[in-house]
Amino acid sequence: MLRVGLSGGIGSGKSTVAGRLAEHGAVVVDADLLAREVVEPGTEGLAEIVEAFGADVVGASGALNRPALAARVFSDEAARATLNGITHPRIAARTAELIAAAPAEAIVVHDVPLLVENGLAPLYHLVVIVHADVEERVRRLVGRGLAEDDARRRVAAQADDEQRRRVADVWLDNSGTPDVVLSRVDELWADRLVPYEANVRLRRHRGTPPVVVPYDGTWPEQADRVVARLRAVAGGRAVEHIGSTAVPGLAAKDVLDLQLGVRSLEEAAELEDVLSDGGFPGLGLSEDTPRNPGDAPELWRKRLHVGGDPKRRVNLHVRVEDGPAWRWAIRFRDWLRADAAARAEYEALKLELAGRHRVDGHSLDYADAKDPWMAAATARVEAFYRGGQAS
Repeated sequence: MLRVGLSGGIGSGKSTVAGRLAEHGAVVVDADLLAREVVEPGTEGLAEIVEAFGADVVGASGALNRPALAARVFSDEAARATLNGITHPRIAARTAELIAAAPAEAIVVHDVPLLVENGLAPLYHLVVIVHADVEERVRRLVGRGLAEDDARRRVAAQADDEQRRRVADVWLDNSGTPDVVLSRVDELWADRLVPYEANVRLRRHRGTPPVVVPYDGTWPEQADRVVARLRAVAGGRAVEHIGSTAVPGLAAKDVLDLQLGVRSLEEAAELEDVLSDGGFPGLGLSEDTPRNPGDAPELWRKRLHVGGDPKRRVNLHVRVEDGPAWRWAIRFRDWLRADAAARAEYEALKLELAGRHRVDGHSLDYADAKDPWMAAATARVEAFYRGGQAS
């Protein structure tokens, strides 16, 4: 099962995107609809609201008078907290029930207006944000009958674009006509969501092999999203962004290298299913090249996982935390960050090898070709950490 979080500001057009995904076969769980369901006439939720806020929040038909309730809680933080305490647990329980009932091969789209505000992004395999310019959103809201001042207040009360961009794996601009965003949704479904779900379910990765490209300034932000997701999946264990994409300014293969810390390889094996279900299929036991003279090879063993997202390559190295392989990865990264000359030398080597080791545009034997330089760099890294001159 693939879990997709869908969000966007009020008036951005999430419903348009959710509807198209449903047409493709997604199981859409709409948080707004559930919020209405749990306070329908006769429910315990509505009874608790009446007890907390009084009978005047219920209309003559017996249904919740939403405008009256909104007027009570919109500018009263304590009242809003009381309301959330009544509705949120019920919405969460119903959400879990619907997701559990979905088929194993389902792509579940959870439409959540306050996904960003409530810090929910790490709980999904992928987060899709629907965007529209503020003025366009206000225009749409006014067209639905809201006063302009009210529309602007509602827009301003939500997360801003910068906050949404930080959690967005996919950014869908819906400022124009619906056909434009619907076309992008069709591509998203076919090129990313369907293969991603299959990769997770079948424990595999199928995507475009990475090649060396100039440094991408969005790599740290992308890594932050994956790190947060991994910490949520792995129970808060330590995760580090390592490798070339973690070194500002360095050309690299467009693949995020991350390491997850465990106490032992037995613990790593116990995490295999959890990580695989979370979007990081396992490839089994592997071994790094020992960098410390005299180290037994077993000290450099790890379990290797990859990201299942076909559009975002991830290599996940599950290593014993603070073991020699864990420490080396951090030290090598930090040395390159600090030493401009070494960074330039390493980049020149990478670009030269990437050009030489190719078949049909795909890199072959690239890592093995780098190894002599890496072995020679060991003493320089250690000198850097001893306070010597790393050059």
